[in-house]
Amino acid sequence: MSPRRTAATFLIWLAALPGTLDAIAAEPPVAARRPHFTVTHEDTLRDDFFWLREKTNPEVRGYLEAENAYAAEMMAPTAGLQEMLYAEMLARVQETDVDVPYRDGDFYYYKRTEAGKQYPIHCRKKGSLGAAEEVLLDLNAMAEGLEFLSVGDVAPSDDGTLLAYTTDTTGFRQYVLHVKDLRTGELISSVAERVTGLAWAADNATLFYGQEDPATKRWHKVYRYVAGSDRSDLVYEETDELFDLYVARSRSRKYLFLIAASSITSEVWYVSAARPGDAPVSIAGRRDGHEYYVDHSGERFYIRTNDQGPNFRLVTAPVASPGEASWSQIWGHRGDVMLEAVDCFDRYYVLTEREGGVPQIRVADNRNGRSHRVVFPEPVYSVELEDNHTFETAQLRIAYESFVTPASVFDYHMKNRERVLLKEKPVPGYDRSKYRSERIEAPAPDGTRVPVSIVYRSDRKPKNRPMLLLGYGSYGASMDIWFSQERLSLLDRGAIFGIAHVRGGGELGKRWHEEGRLMNKMNTFTDFIACADWVVKKGYTSRDRLAITGRSAGGLLIGAVVNLRPDLCKAVFTAVPFVDMMNTMLDPTLPLTIGEYLEWGDPNEKAAYEYMKRYSPYDNVARREYPVMLVRTSFNDSQVMYWEPAKWVAKLRAHKTGDNLLLFRTKLEPGGHSGASGRYDRLRDTAYEYAFVLTQLGIGTRGD
Repeated sequence: MSPRRTAATFLIWLAALPGTLDAIAAEPPVAARRPHFTVTHEDTLRDDFFWLREKTNPEVRGYLEAENAYAAEMMAPTAGLQEMLYAEMLARVQETDVDVPYRDGDFYYYKRTEAGKQYPIHCRKKGSLGAAEEVLLDLNAMAEGLEFLSVGDVAPSDDGTLLAYTTDTTGFRQYVLHVKDLRTGELISSVAERVTGLAWAADNATLFYGQEDPATKRWHKVYRYVAGSDRSDLVYEETDELFDLYVARSRSRKYLFLIAASSITSEVWYVSAARPGDAPVSIAGRRDGHEYYVDHSGERFYIRTNDQGPNFRLVTAPVASPGEASWSQIWGHRGDVMLEAVDCFDRYYVLTEREGGVPQIRVADNRNGRSHRVVFPEPVYSVELEDNHTFETAQLRIAYESFVTPASVFDYHMKNRERVLLKEKPVPGYDRSKYRSERIEAPAPDGTRVPVSIVYRSDRKPKNRPMLLLGYGSYGASMDIWFSQERLSLLDRGAIFGIAHVRGGGELGKRWHEEGRLMNKMNTFTDFIACADWVVKKGYTSRDRLAITGRSAGGLLIGAVVNLRPDLCKAVFTAVPFVDMMNTMLDPTLPLTIGEYLEWGDPNEKAAYEYMKRYSPYDNVARREYPVMLVRTSFNDSQVMYWEPAKWVAKLRAHKTGDNLLLFRTKLEPGGHSGASGRYDRLRDTAYEYAFVLTQLGIGTRGD
């Protein structure tokens, strides 16, 4: 069937839906083929669309604009639905709102929003919440005349007189450091560029900051800057290209830490915050495969280490001699519990653990070792520590949410175990009794049970419903459930939303990551296919009512899955997908590439090259009938370059059979890996994506 007839068929069907309009079909864009050849291990990769990497080439921009125009015409009949979705989502937003303030030194810090304004306003009050408000940063004023604004780190000095913060105005994640004197309002602009992290010393003048390489974007240097001076001194440079370098400060405020880390090895140095000019001292050196991370309380460092097992144990060491010979264990390695983080206070330390795929918070008294877990009201949820800047306290600030409970902030008393709800994010019109969540397990081909979290309207049986299934499965990152007021527009129309917690993520500990990376990466894709097949087999949905989605590395998952099983679902939505794996991993000059060898493999090694080529989405596009697809990206994305999805779409157009629609939309104005920066603009983007999914699943404005 011709592309014109394909588009026309789609539009005729759309026009029959309520709220859609007739339109004239357009021909989909066709990118020119200009063969480019790469020879590796005596194997030749042919790339007909390599030229789309030429970012400054007017022909490249012309192609992207043509794709945008085609997508706009094809989506025009959904304009009414998009407006309806946007109005619904906006109605669930309390536009004028205030975050829960947190205490840091003599001040209470918080952010607030005002109706009609895209960005938050950073504020503080001195001494008490009843004091006068001081505006630190009004992002709305800062964004005037800009199409994009992202504020990265925001860090006040200990005495609250200086504010360091970073800004990005392009979406490329190249942040500029500014220091503002809060006593006078004077701004020291552009102290440094490409800044990656901030930490003040105790003298209220010395600022440590990280910096990334301008080409590879690897975080590789830490500098020391004294406010008011005109220079920065290099503290340390990490030369191993597999490692990134970070800077942080202990909650006790006694020490600054420099952390060099790859995905399998780390090293930590410390500097006294009272003597910021001292040279950094390594705590335990560097040993391949050994990860350790450090916090401080009293006269001891608390060290989370994987030296006796992949799920980490907890030891302490005296500050005076922190090497491994001095380590004393306080929590041993546990095969079924992942120790994800340790946070120290003056009388307590807090463990963030993960067991059975669910995050847990354990509080321990560092005087007697007694501990307990914080009890939460739901069996499946997300929880993490919130802003805890005060060291001498028994109050622990916790953030909690679930599929049905909006983002909530609690204070938890670590001694008497009392939990006080400070705020639940207001969602106008929301009734949680109308929604239900559950977790099921799907059998993978090797017998592994893969968790799937789902949520749906409780007044509609979860049988043969339209369903959107999300996946990620990389870097050991856990895809925890979260509340979304936008998602209610799917659920209220009868759809089910699900997350497949596939291997490659960290939901079930380090083993879960190891079984889905390097030469085990295929498990990530077959796990997702198993989850999709399982929800169909169990009657939650059907093949023609299932849509799948994933972003970034989750886009790699989706791209590999549709090559392996193009019949798996009706529709696909993916954003900023990492799909051009072989070309990217063979080019060490690109941002992030070399550090990724530890996740995917080094293609300069023949076995790794051949294995990666088996699943690389771009390299496995073939003549087959693919599902209906929407692909989105940003021209200025620095994590997944725009040309990866652009090339993938061009190749799909050249090879796919059948008449299923393929749409590609690029944010050509400034935008980043997460798209637009303004909150209303993000809602517009979500409405566009949901309109596509709902229409393809046949529920549109009507619900199901």
